[in-house]
Amino acid sequence: MTSRRRRDRWFGRALILCVSVAGAVAALRPTVVAFAAPAPVLRPEDDTLKGRSGKLRAVLVPRSGRHIGILERLFGDSALRTPGVHAVSDSVGPMSVALITMRDFGEKLGGRIGDYRIGFWPAEKGRRTPTAAYANPEGFIEVTPENADTRISEHFKLSDFLTHDQESVWPKYLVLRSALVDKLELVIEKLESRGIHVTHMQVMSGFRTPLYNARAGERGGRSKISRHMYGDAADVFVDNDGDGRMDDLNHDGRIDYRDARVILDAVEQVEREHDDLVGGVGVYRATRAHGPFAHVDVRGNRARWGRR
Repeated sequence: MTSRRRRDRWFGRALILCVSVAGAVAALRPTVVAFAAPAPVLRPEDDTLKGRSGKLRAVLVPRSGRHIGILERLFGDSALRTPGVHAVSDSVGPMSVALITMRDFGEKLGGRIGDYRIGFWPAEKGRRTPTAAYANPEGFIEVTPENADTRISEHFKLSDFLTHDQESVWPKYLVLRSALVDKLELVIEKLESRGIHVTHMQVMSGFRTPLYNARAGERGGRSKISRHMYGDAADVFVDNDGDGRMDDLNHDGRIDYRDARVILDAVEQVEREHDDLVGGVGVYRATRAHGPFAHVDVRGNRARWGRR
């Protein structure tokens, strides 16, 4: 395999195209951008853009990455530098793959961007962190009422991962890693293969700003350096009937932590097949505030808790 093709496959595993916009261009907010000419068509070799699951619908490239090969051909230099959602068509239909730009981390001033309060990551304050995985995020996806429903994979959209605070403040800002979404899609695939139909996996908690996370802290069950702050963790449950609670996944006639363990089992299978998606899984019992759920992340090392 040529070096160029290897680079194309590497970039193809990413989720949302992240381009740093400097100077006056940085002040522009992302908007949906339409091609003046018909959008380029995905080729069979471009399927790597859709991740391991084949179900990603957006592409991410780190701000420092070079825009080469497949991305240049599909989107061109101008699209790579223009804030917004850029559509590419394939046989599945329009918007099957999108680019979504993001704001640079340095645009966060005094713990906020504009009116949206974010807080500070431990590394910003010079605190010692366990590994490089706890470095500051590279940037933020700007989410507006107009782009919040942008589909980033077959089962998930941008708004699913937003912090649950500041409801009336727009735009909001989101940190999200492609590997998390890809892993969740693979978990759904494993559940389906075991006869567990999944039409909706609810994200109970996705990205948490450091400010939001600190409100509970460790005494409230949240780690002070939660993976939720780094965009690679989600608390999820299967909710096909839309009642806001976990479904009876093991078909024992009850809704309890054993149903969350069914999700854990699917994660175990995904990690055995994709060691680059290894991470944490936690099983949580129901409380007065919520039903049972599973925490899933891609922290880079194996961690398990709450299985019994």
